[in-house]
Amino acid sequence: MENYNQTSTDFILLGLFPPSRIGLFLFILIVLIFLMALIGNLSMILLIFLDTHLHTPMYFLLSQLSFIDLNYISTIVPKMASDFLHGNKSISFTGCGIQSFFFTTLAVVEALLLTSMAYDRCIAICFPLHYLIRMSKRVCVLMITGSWIIGSINACAHTVYVLHIPYCPSRVINHFFCDVPAMVTLACTDTWVYEGTVFLSATIFLVFPFIGISCSYGRVLLAVYHMKSAEGKKKAYLTCSTHLTVVTFYYAPFVYTYLRPRSLRSPTEDKVLAVFYTILTPMLNPIIYSLRNKEVMGALTRVSQRICSVKM
Repeated sequence: MENYNQTSTDFILLGLFPPSRIGLFLFILIVLIFLMALIGNLSMILLIFLDTHLHTPMYFLLSQLSFIDLNYISTIVPKMASDFLHGNKSISFTGCGIQSFFFTTLAVVEALLLTSMAYDRCIAICFPLHYLIRMSKRVCVLMITGSWIIGSINACAHTVYVLHIPYCPSRVINHFFCDVPAMVTLACTDTWVYEGTVFLSATIFLVFPFIGISCSYGRVLLAVYHMKSAEGKKKAYLTCSTHLTVVTFYYAPFVYTYLRPRSLRSPTEDKVLAVFYTILTPMLNPIIYSLRNKEVMGALTRVSQRICSVKM
């Protein structure tokens, strides 16, 4: 492997699966999770598209979340599975840059979208009379478009940097995808300034949105507490708890990973944490939003009945 690294510009991804029966078990498990994520997120997108009862700002944002998760997991798992099956752990220099770009873009877009969803719930519960104005179709489109533009610009800046720094002969990335912090450890130059920008970027796109989400749901819970309707309280608490579950699964491992200094990080721990936000979260999101949501389950029943009636 050393000779290969010294004569090639390709990177080597050590991957997630050890070469043993445990590795095979993990591979099968990850593939099943991947399939569940594909089916779940595609179903959510189609359901929201087909059922007019779900044509609201909240579900429009939720369909975008499913679209992001669909791309998110597809950026990581197929390459990882292919490497395990073929025993080829190499990834081209350009391919690594492309994967890093899409991962970073999608990570920021999802963080901003979760913030938009928290804002949506805050307006719906705390200012219901202003909801149609503050969360109009135009506002939703601007939120989503802005998230994609900001995410793309941020990812472009990081990708350009990591593709232009000099790397040492050994290009072994101790990860299962081209994660920027893991790539930077292979640089043959001092990168402390860039690591500071990564910390700043993580603070802006992870910590600040999380604070915004916390404030939004704090306001919501306060408003719910003063509600007189028991049914309204129950529905509001259910919606908020669903959103907070998704936010926690996504933000907690991300923040813990990217805000620690390099000296306190370990490749094994980083890989385990990355499984949460790159593989488990895209699979869990449609399950959490469907099983705990009466409107989604109702829409599923209506669409299923419509399809059955067409077949008959």
